[in-house]
Amino acid sequence: MATTKTKSAPKSTGAGKSRPESKKDSGKKASNSKSLRTSDHDEIRAWVDKRGGTPATVKGTESDKNAGLLRIDFPGYSGKDSLEAISWEDFFQKFDKSNLEFLYQEKTTAGKESRFNKFVSKG
Repeated sequence: MATTKTKSAPKSTGAGKSRPESKKDSGKKASNSKSLRTSDHDEIRAWVDKRGGTPATVKGTESDKNAGLLRIDFPGYSGKDSLEAISWEDFFQKFDKSNLEFLYQEKTTAGKESRFNKFVSKG
């Protein structure tokens, strides 16, 4: 899915569409590293896979019926002791049930591939 970058985000967008984070939402001045939002499962999975990440939950927050707090685990980072891998199916079930969007960046301000991501409530 192609993502269009604009200076500010519209107040309402269709579900599953990427949209740039507005200056007001991000609290940061505009730069080359635009924050985007999406709820599209394929787009999220492609972004994570491209960076070698896997869906995960914070250990101790899961239950029989709940995947727990969602995170993306990247090999070589601090998550090995605090995160537990989960399936994409469980991940997206929790993601949708919690009415979340995926906030992420494609590039850092230096122009390198970014791993920045965060789960935010749809608003």
